[in-house]
Amino acid sequence: MRTLVAGFAVICFGCGPSHGNGDDDGDANHGHPDACVGLQCQVVNCGAMNMPSTTISGTVFAPNGTLPLYGINVYVPNTDPGPMPTGLTCARCSDPLPGNPVSGSVQTDEMGHFTLSDIPVGTNIPLVITTGKWRRIITIPQVNQCTDNPIASAADTTLPKSADDMTPATKSVDMPKIAITTGSADSLECLVRRLGIADKEITTSAGTGHIHLYNGNGVAKFDTGFPGGSGQSFASATPFWASANNLKAYDIVILSCEGDQNAINKPQGALDAMKAYADMGGRVFASHWHNIWIGGASWASFGVFTQTPAVWSSIAMWGLESGAGPIDLIDEASNPKGASFATWMVNVMGSTTRDQIPLVSGTERSTATGVDMNKAERWTYAQSSNHPQNFQFTTSNEMPADSRCGKVVFSDMHVSGGPGNGDYPTSCGPATTLTPQEKALAFMFFDIASCVSVIQ
Repeated sequence: MRTLVAGFAVICFGCGPSHGNGDDDGDANHGHPDACVGLQCQVVNCGAMNMPSTTISGTVFAPNGTLPLYGINVYVPNTDPGPMPTGLTCARCSDPLPGNPVSGSVQTDEMGHFTLSDIPVGTNIPLVITTGKWRRIITIPQVNQCTDNPIASAADTTLPKSADDMTPATKSVDMPKIAITTGSADSLECLVRRLGIADKEITTSAGTGHIHLYNGNGVAKFDTGFPGGSGQSFASATPFWASANNLKAYDIVILSCEGDQNAINKPQGALDAMKAYADMGGRVFASHWHNIWIGGASWASFGVFTQTPAVWSSIAMWGLESGAGPIDLIDEASNPKGASFATWMVNVMGSTTRDQIPLVSGTERSTATGVDMNKAERWTYAQSSNHPQNFQFTTSNEMPADSRCGKVVFSDMHVSGGPGNGDYPTSCGPATTLTPQEKALAFMFFDIASCVSVIQ
């Protein structure tokens, strides 16, 4: 991790009304605007000159540099935002952004675009682009007053692909720590490469990368020559997820479907550890038969009930597995981000018809038969049955919404499909483009990293 070393202007010049930063409060300042501080003093009141606002604009992309992202925070900090905190944090959307944004912050729209207004003018203006622990801080060499200042280089507004993904304008980058367990029926480890994460960041748990792979019952080692760990074997997922101390080393834990619940490898202590991890601020993404973490062992599918009851038993209802059909529908009604999700999917060509996500044949599944809309957000559901396909909830779910710290996402499909032959990443095959359902997950992948809303 690199920390921001660029200085911030602290000398107040021209702090009168032409800069528009204070508020006439009639207090000891005797009707004059409050004194500006730092970069606030470089905000020009363009309206007083009948000119447009000073703006910075650009588009934020996933690490692959091509997929625009929705809902990413962008702002000019008035003070040093400081280093990214390590370990699990309870980040709520009501919390202030670090660095005291000048003139507030904005979030990228459904095209990944942003425009910041009333920003400071002058040289070497800092800009923060962030969601959760993804962050890039750049310095804009020159901001001209009362006009738009577009950021021309997409590399400067792309979330980092590695810990040293530096451009000439970049001052620091940060990435979350992510654990991915492999599975025989899904290969979510392939998705992160398609999203642009550098190979050197994908390592074993003993490596220095930000993405650590563990073996569920899927791919078990790296290809010879792979930059993240040539020929190295992955540690077993079973002891990993059995301990909250192991889990809390990661900001996000992603669980690829194993083709079975494999309840023997997920006893009650492990389920309790996963819940404790999420309650502390962790993020969990569970694919298909990893529904065991939410609903417990499923007698409906496996004939017997084991010693692992549900730890989030009231969130969803479960039944016999059935086919989900070829189309998922986006829920715009019960998901606060549903409309933006649907628009974004059209914009990135994941949906040719609004609200419809075509699924790759053989990847669709249906084990969840319903979800409590008062406790979770349904993101997508099967067109053929109305059964939820993707849903999200915040934790600790039994606590008031404004006391929750973590997020859990469940996907009742094999998002990337089963792994192919060979070791990683040969097992991922030659495809580098994202399927429509992988684009849908990409939206959720960056959303799960973000702050916790008090809506749920």
